[in-house]
Amino acid sequence: METTAPSRIDPFESLNAPQRLAVEHGLGGCCDDARPLLIIAGAGSGKTNTLAYRVANLIMNQADPQRILLLTFSRRAAMEMQRRVGSVLNRVLGQSTARQLPSLPWSGTFHSIGARLLRDYAGRIGLDESFTIHDRSDSEDLLGLVRHDLGLSSTRNRFPQKGTCLSIYSRAVNSQQPLVQVLQQIFPWCAQWESELKKLFGAYVEAKQEQNVLDYDDLLLFWSEMMADPELGSEVGARFDHVLVDEYQDTNRLQASIVLGLKPTGQGVTVVGDDAQSIYSFRGATVRNILDFPHQFSQPARLVTLERNYRSTQPILDVSNAVIAQATERHAKNLWTDKAGSSRPQLVMVPDEAEQARWVANRILEHREAGLTLKSQAVLFRASSHSAALELELTRRQIPFVKFGGLKFLEAAHVKDMLAILRFAQNPRGRMAGFRVVQLIPGIGPAHATRLLDAMDVAADPTATLESFQMPASAATQWQAFVQVYRALRHSERAWPADMDLAKRWYGPHLERLHDDAPARRADVDNLERIASGYASRERFLSELTLDPPDATSDQSGAPHRDEDYVILSTIHSAKGQEWTSVHVLNVVDGCIPSDLSTGSQVEIEEERRLLYVAMTRAKEHLQLLVPHRFYVTQQSALGDRHLYASRTRFISDALATKFETLVWPSATAEGTGAQPAGSASIQVRERARSAWR
Repeated sequence: METTAPSRIDPFESLNAPQRLAVEHGLGGCCDDARPLLIIAGAGSGKTNTLAYRVANLIMNQADPQRILLLTFSRRAAMEMQRRVGSVLNRVLGQSTARQLPSLPWSGTFHSIGARLLRDYAGRIGLDESFTIHDRSDSEDLLGLVRHDLGLSSTRNRFPQKGTCLSIYSRAVNSQQPLVQVLQQIFPWCAQWESELKKLFGAYVEAKQEQNVLDYDDLLLFWSEMMADPELGSEVGARFDHVLVDEYQDTNRLQASIVLGLKPTGQGVTVVGDDAQSIYSFRGATVRNILDFPHQFSQPARLVTLERNYRSTQPILDVSNAVIAQATERHAKNLWTDKAGSSRPQLVMVPDEAEQARWVANRILEHREAGLTLKSQAVLFRASSHSAALELELTRRQIPFVKFGGLKFLEAAHVKDMLAILRFAQNPRGRMAGFRVVQLIPGIGPAHATRLLDAMDVAADPTATLESFQMPASAATQWQAFVQVYRALRHSERAWPADMDLAKRWYGPHLERLHDDAPARRADVDNLERIASGYASRERFLSELTLDPPDATSDQSGAPHRDEDYVILSTIHSAKGQEWTSVHVLNVVDGCIPSDLSTGSQVEIEEERRLLYVAMTRAKEHLQLLVPHRFYVTQQSALGDRHLYASRTRFISDALATKFETLVWPSATAEGTGAQPAGSASIQVRERARSAWR
């Protein structure tokens, strides 16, 4: 009896044609297979799915998962990508195979992958492989100490604060621009301090190297230097057959140089992004990376554009397309959808910010009565301060809301204490961690802590120096208890995360003594221990947690809402990648969008245009742009606050405005719509870092 062979599952049947083209690129025997691939993924076009399917297809075509490098901008994004890849493979392979689905060991952020590679090649680039990594707060503190040691905290004219100094340093490193150019373009109020800042940054680099610590910027800088070396660059690049990068529009020049260094010909390179959503120049990102990508390799890239939108209605896409079509330079695309939509986006003309707040609150409640949950509604704004009036109105009306922002997990004192204990054990020359930990012991202050760390700095065996150091008699008992714990952590023979339990037991009494809300903080320490159990070693835990921390802390949680539903308030920058059924955008006027601080050049104005585009494309069914006739600006001068008469943003022309439904509220103030006023190392990355500031 003749049997019919089971039909083969098409793993890509859910993809549209351009998505499928991107997923199958280089795997069909075409003569152009070796070209690098640029996927321009419009807002809501299924970018993450497309990239996940491409990775799965590579593995299905015998690519070794150990030789796939997948670079994302958060650890969570990397984990989500792995989950989706596994889902595709599981569906294709079915239950007929007993073999375990492959993992992607080289999936992570630029910074986390950089940390791993730097440790692997430490001996060949002049690094000590036991280096620890400073988070932003620790970097600020170290820079602040160096600033004080150089006498820059007592200058006649006020010298920039440590946070500003670190921002200048980081911008110069990541943008690869000369310090003078960074000061002139981004920090003009600090330009008078150019020579002092150069001296400060040189001393900061020396301090990091003396303490065997790296900051975030070093992870990219040293990796880039490694890739620029012909021998090492070729060796590292040969470890990977495929390099895939998500959110390529958010990369800076260092990150782009790393990708180019890994695969100079472009073979095996896939990048995904949208130049129309490049809005992070303040972090050093440059839209030029994605605009110039097609011609950066020895062979031109293949360009695949994803234009079908699965998020918004067509009327919302029509106005969004019209806004971004005015850009001076872009990868052309025209988003479309089969979701027709029954209403047009709205331009709402209001007298001032108070009326704007009232209108938004009314509209939120109307949507809620019509069946939209509060969580499906968002209010977006250019700057955090722009929501002040609305927050007061929502509070008065008892409408619960959550605003993006607040204290981050690693910024909480008790979490920093626990991590400092582990960092100090990992790296006894880590001065910031040591200074924090030693002063947890009653009776030990800054003077004794400094003397201990000074002695450890010059000692051949810093651990032995700590163990023999004499502390004040009042601290002797607790000091000896710490010495025993430190010795056990430093020379640990226990399996990780047993070190975490030992550190937690030592820290527990200090937590109780230092904090009135110890129970809430203990929950964070317990959570930290649970997080630690997911890592193979103390070194991996410290590196990964520093590079991609959780967002919230128990001690920051307020009383639960009686109504667990709440409106989302967010800056536009924080809203990128999110979507809501209804979106209100506040202050869509010149002076806010574009910001009056971001109109100094055409490049800045173009990014402000993209910012409005990102805000508009977050909406699924309802989009409301608010245009107040008058709004207040807080002046950083003796003039105090002032109010301005505003005109509608320049990004919405009269012709484009006809695509909106225009509302005037309250109707009695129709004049609001009238005319308005207008060693064995083969290369020495440390030495290069020093010489940059000489």
